[in-house]
Amino acid sequence: MSSKQLLGTLIVLAVAVAGGYFWGQSDGAAGRTEPLTETASASSELDVYYPSTEKVGKNEMRVVALGTGMPSVRPKQAAACWLVELGNGEKFLFDIGSGCHERLAAQKIPYDLIDKVFFGHLHVDHMGDLPSFWLGGTVMNRLTPLRVWGPSGSTPELGTAHAMKLMEEMYAWDIGTRSGVVDFRGGELQVHEFAFDGINEVIYQEKGVTIRSIPAVHGLDGAVSFILEWNGLKFAYSSDTIPNKWWIEHTKGADIAIHECFLPATLLVTKQGFAPQEALQVGTQGHTSPEQFGKVMSLTEPRLAVGYHFYNDFDTQPEVMRRVRKTYDGPLALALDYMVFNVTKDDIRVRMSAVDEEIWPSPPMKKKIAPDTGNAISFSKFTISGAVAFPEVVQPIYDEVNAEYGTNAEPIFK
Repeated sequence: MSSKQLLGTLIVLAVAVAGGYFWGQSDGAAGRTEPLTETASASSELDVYYPSTEKVGKNEMRVVALGTGMPSVRPKQAAACWLVELGNGEKFLFDIGSGCHERLAAQKIPYDLIDKVFFGHLHVDHMGDLPSFWLGGTVMNRLTPLRVWGPSGSTPELGTAHAMKLMEEMYAWDIGTRSGVVDFRGGELQVHEFAFDGINEVIYQEKGVTIRSIPAVHGLDGAVSFILEWNGLKFAYSSDTIPNKWWIEHTKGADIAIHECFLPATLLVTKQGFAPQEALQVGTQGHTSPEQFGKVMSLTEPRLAVGYHFYNDFDTQPEVMRRVRKTYDGPLALALDYMVFNVTKDDIRVRMSAVDEEIWPSPPMKKKIAPDTGNAISFSKFTISGAVAFPEVVQPIYDEVNAEYGTNAEPIFK
C-alpha cells in the first residue's frame, strides 16, 4: 500500500470513529461525499444534542435514532426504533424493537407524550420492547392509554390485533400484580390494525399529521413501510423491506428517507458466520443490500437518505459506504443509535445525542387517582402464611409517609 493510500484509509477510519456518519449538501444537491465531523452552523449552536434542553421549532421535525442495529441487539445498537417529534407537540414511535426502551427513556420525555407506536411487522426486532414500554410505563407515570398501529396478515392469526390479544394474555400475571396497586390508566392498550396491502392508505390523521402505509416485501404478507407528512415536511420509514415499487413511487422527494441498508453478503459471511448462500438470500432477498439501497435512493432522491439496520463499526462502515456509493451519490447518513436529525424546509442538521445513564421518570402530567383495588388478585392463604410482617420496622415507615403526605395507608401484611 502506498503512503497516499495508507493516509486515505486512516482518514476514513478516523472519520468513521469520530463522526459516525457522512453527509451530502444541505440543499439536497448530489455529489458531495466529504465527511462532516462538526454540524453546528453557528458558534451559538450546540454540536451535541442534550435531551430535554431544546424545544422542537414550530416548523421543525426532530428524528432520533433509538435502534439502528441488526436483529440481535448489542450494547452499541438496539434493534429498530425511531422517534419523530413535531413542532406541534406530537410524537410518534416507528418500530419499537428489542433493546430500544432504555434509549427512549434517555430522551427524558414524559411517557404520556409518547402514546403512539407504529410497527412495520411483527418480528421481535421491530416490536420486542413493546411489552416493557407498555407495562413498565405504568410505573413510569404514564396515565394515558397506549395506542398501537400495525398491519394485518394474510390470515387473522398473523395480524397485529391477534398478536396484541395474545400479548395481553401472556402478561396476565404482570397485569394482575400492577392493576390493583398503581394508577393503571396507562395500562390500557388501544390497538389499530390496518390492511397490509393498502397502497398509500391513510392510517392516521390528527392535528395536521397524516401517516400513510405502503406494502413492504419482507418475511410474509403483513409487512409495511410508513410515510408521515406534516407542515410541508415528509418523513419516510421502510421498517424492513427489499426494494419495491410502492416505496419508489410514493417516497420520492422525502425530506428524510430512512431505509434499511443491511450488511453486505461478504460481511455476513466473514463477520457473522453465515454460509454464502444464506448470506446472499438474507442480504439481498430478505433485506436490502447497500448497493440496492443506493439504487433506491437514486430513484427517489430524498433530501437526506439514511441507511440503518447494520452493525455500524469502524471496519464495516467504510465497506457499506463504498458499496452504497456505487449506485448513489446524494446526501447520506449511516445511522447510529442516538443520532439526531433536525429537519426544516431550509436545512437538515445531524448530531449525536448526549446520553444520561442515570434516568428517572418524568413527573406525571395528570393528577394520579387511587388504584382500583377491585382489580387486585389476592394472595392465596398459603402465600400469606409465609409472609414475615416485621411490624416494628414497617409501621414506622407507614407512620412517616402518612404524616408527611396526610394519608392513612395501612400495611397489607400485619
